[in-house]
Amino acid sequence: MDIKPKKRVFIGLLVFTCLILFFLIFLLWYVPMVGLKNIHSSLPFLFTIILGVLVFFMLSGGLLLVFTIFMRKDILFSQKLRGIVAKVLFPFMILMGRLVGVSKEKVQQSFVELNNHLVRSNHHRTRPNKLLILLPHCIQEFDCQIKITGNIKNCKGCGKCEIKDLIELSDHYQVNIAVATGGTLARRIIVENRPEAIVAVACELDLTSGIQDSYPIPVIGILNDRPNGPCINTKVDIEKVRKGILDFLEPSRPI
Repeated sequence: MDIKPKKRVFIGLLVFTCLILFFLIFLLWYVPMVGLKNIHSSLPFLFTIILGVLVFFMLSGGLLLVFTIFMRKDILFSQKLRGIVAKVLFPFMILMGRLVGVSKEKVQQSFVELNNHLVRSNHHRTRPNKLLILLPHCIQEFDCQIKITGNIKNCKGCGKCEIKDLIELSDHYQVNIAVATGGTLARRIIVENRPEAIVAVACELDLTSGIQDSYPIPVIGILNDRPNGPCINTKVDIEKVRKGILDFLEPSRPI
């Protein structure tokens, strides 16, 4: 399954959300004006200033996000933008997607793509021992009897799944690698390893929740392939993982 998330889905939903919010702000400004004037003559002016500041920050934040995406470099505050996107905008985008008929999965894919773009725009670099590759347990061969969630190096390297290749990749770049069976274990692994950056492989749901939970740690998310359906014998493009590693390890280069 070749998944190609589109940032424009998220941007389109963002524009739609802003239009709705502007309309609500207008109603919030227009409706109480008469009542505020009766209370005190200066209240309408103060109320207008407050709402004007709110609109300014909405517009400037939205434009900054769009410019960062299209200019393909860190214009300003890309790390703060990641936080706003992860903690504030994403839940709104899911709701807006439902209203206009965009599936939750597509919004999640778009969110991961947008997050990756913002992380790369920030040119965050770290040492190999501070980089963590985090994998889902479903990437291991379903019938394999070897337990690797506690220690991935228990893998015998039979080659039936991609764990062997991923371990070789981590050894080559001397970065940490671990397997999580779910969000709780993933959070514990992050706490124990204390990484400065993460390359995570998972499905849409786990990636989006993981990116949100891990902030402000930068995460490059890579969607797994599911030829046999979800949560069983999933796969990942090894070259995408390699690229994610190099995004954090290679010296920053001008785009």
